Amino acid sequence: MNLYISSDMEGVAGVCAWQQVDARTPNPEYEIYRRYYTQEVAGAIEGARARGATTVLVNDSHGPMRNLLLDELPADVRVIFGNRKPFSMVQGADGDFDGAFFIGYHGAAGDADAVLCHTYTPSIIYDVRVNGVRCGEATLNAGLLGFYGVPLLMATGDRTTVEGITRQMPWVRGVVVKESIGNFAADSMMPVAAQRAIRREAQAAIAGASTAQPFCFDPPITLDVQFVTAAQAHLVATIPSFERTGPRSVRFTHDSYPVVFKAFVATWRLGAQA
Repeated sequence: MNLYISSDMEGVAGVCAWQQVDARTPNPEYEIYRRYYTQEVAGAIEGARARGATTVLVNDSHGPMRNLLLDELPADVRVIFGNRKPFSMVQGADGDFDGAFFIGYHGAAGDADAVLCHTYTPSIIYDVRVNGVRCGEATLNAGLLGFYGVPLLMATGDRTTVEGITRQMPWVRGVVVKESIGNFAADSMMPVAAQRAIRREAQAAIAGASTAQPFCFDPPITLDVQFVTAAQAHLVATIPSFERTGPRSVRFTHDSYPVVFKAFVATWRLGAQA
């Protein structure tokens, strides 16, 4: 069993404020919560290995994407570290994997009760839809895994996030580590309890992997992105094959989901320059 893990930080137990997950301005809270983040990932690996997972690749997918404390992870895993990856949160995901975990994930931009909800970049992306389906990061990322035939097996985060994922993908084992109270407060499990729950569900997820399905979008695949500002849409619409569909929105269509995904990555990277 070859396992792929995409790990984010907003969905970690106890997290409810940007200061806790902001590596750009070092502060004591960030140093504490990056340790809890690393321990949740380590718990997922330990549980998966207890049921036969062998090769494990972890893609640090939060912010600058260099948050994990590497000396607290097993020595024989591999980690993708650093930013500006062509496939961002699912860099390195391909058909060599038998399943995937999403650890510490958060809700989509606009979710009413999901801690620190956003879709990739909150100052740029207001809404994303693929083939008419409203997408958060989990849906977008699962679509790329699904293109390669890799099913999502487990997801962790707040209740809104986890239940949203399991409604779309009922075979996914969900671990709710906190209840959101709006977007900036949470009723959370203690980190140690969350890590134990993740370890336990990781075992169940690997054990039930044969019943999981890849999540796929059928071609032709239409990507609709609504931005925070009209200036962002104006700039992104200069990319060939993008169509301006409204003051703050663009559309891109292609038969290959990896191409669509990279086009989406281009929207928020270029939008940041507007």
